[in-house]
Amino acid sequence: MIKTCNTCNAELTNNNWGISWKRIGRTQCNVCNNPNRDTKNPERMYVNGKYINKAHPLYKAGNYKSFDDAAFSSLSNYNKNKEGEVYAISNPAWDGWIKIGMAVDAEDRLKSYQTSSPRRDYVLLHREFFNNRRKAEAEAHIIASEKAEERRGEWFKINTVDAINIINSIDNTVKDGLQELKEVFTKKDKQGYYE
Repeated sequence: MIKTCNTCNAELTNNNWGISWKRIGRTQCNVCNNPNRDTKNPERMYVNGKYINKAHPLYKAGNYKSFDDAAFSSLSNYNKNKEGEVYAISNPAWDGWIKIGMAVDAEDRLKSYQTSSPRRDYVLLHREFFNNRRKAEAEAHIIASEKAEERRGEWFKINTVDAINIINSIDNTVKDGLQELKEVFTKKDKQGYYE
């Protein structure tokens, strides 16, 4: 006996009739069940044409060629956006050391640090918003290098008050790109490296 869709009268086959519906005797084809099935849904994720469920750990709505494309799709926006915060973070495990860094959101950055610490003991000491977080961080590193006893990358052996004062002392004036480049790349740290 040939079954037909109770909505459009199309013949139901293995290609257009769900196996679970076949078992329970529901006679409706896939198209009539979900007329929007073939249209774009901005809430869905597709990787190389394959639908990815929202429960997937890398889920991010959109259409991507690979999971790498999905993971790095917003990185270009991150790089284009100059605004953000310069922050000072410490951890009691490294007494006297303070990290001076930049992020779009310092609280979010703090959360990412906490995942690497079983005690969740990183502390956000200070943060300040800047129109150009990269420039502000570079200036903070130059000044901190001069005041710190020691430096390891973005970590400085410096007291908390000095770190906070350094971040607060940075000029937040908006300048044109050429002026910014001249100012940032004419300054060197103690080791003679451009910041």
